[in-house]
Amino acid sequence: MRILLTGSKGQLGQYVRSRLPEDWELIATDSKTLDITDRDAVLSMAENFQPDAVINTAAYTGAAKAEDNAERVFAVNAAGTRNLAQAAYAVGAKFVHISTDYVFGGNSRIPYTEDDPPNPKNLYAQSKLAGELLALAAEPDTVVVRSSWIYSGIVRNFVTGLLERAAEGGEIALADDNAGCPTFAGDLADTVIGLLQLPRFPQGLLHYCGGKAFSDYTFAQAVLQTAAERNPAFVMPTLVPTPSSVLHKERNAPLYSVLNCDKARSLGFIPGSWHKHAATVLEQHFGA
Repeated sequence: MRILLTGSKGQLGQYVRSRLPEDWELIATDSKTLDITDRDAVLSMAENFQPDAVINTAAYTGAAKAEDNAERVFAVNAAGTRNLAQAAYAVGAKFVHISTDYVFGGNSRIPYTEDDPPNPKNLYAQSKLAGELLALAAEPDTVVVRSSWIYSGIVRNFVTGLLERAAEGGEIALADDNAGCPTFAGDLADTVIGLLQLPRFPQGLLHYCGGKAFSDYTFAQAVLQTAAERNPAFVMPTLVPTPSSVLHKERNAPLYSVLNCDKARSLGFIPGSWHKHAATVLEQHFGA
């Protein structure tokens, strides 16, 4: 199988690259080698390579900074996604696009299903929803995988940022009134690859995330406790439970974004243990 991958230097892109079957052929691109906002460049890349599937892990991320860069955010997350979907359609390729739990408003207390109506609260989420809709309209052979709170030990994210702050000492204020499911990037990469290996490619929306819901505060507690268990010299910082309204004013994140992943589970995609993955991240971060 021939794969065109975007966002190959991000945490998910790196995991996809490392876990593809050895007999698959890959062109891995990043923002320097393929500008997905350039429709002609995207189409030319697809026509020259003739992929069997296009995997889009590229995105303009960060809800706070997105508010000040609306034009660029929509160019990448909406128009860029459309360009890739159109290119996939033009060469008869499947299209796998990664989206986000942020498309939901966060007013529920029941895990969101693929059938629940989106209600994006910030510009980043609006751009991601626009990308979903454009992709599904441009290429029928598309699956949009919504995930949440993606983490690993290879780039900066919530977990690695937490460990860096812990090393500095002092108190760490974290939201204790939000809820989401942290997702190990390796699990998500395996799911993306696995979708292309199914006898029948599942078109439409698909939710996939970690199997346990946390708040920022409780997830930080769990990760740091794991660090302490693995290293007796690790000094636990003081965590301060804090309302999201105090911490997250600039990003207007949904308070509740737990995803119902029954559809993914029915296809055989079941996340691994968060505790095991936390240990993996600690090994990656500390190099031991």
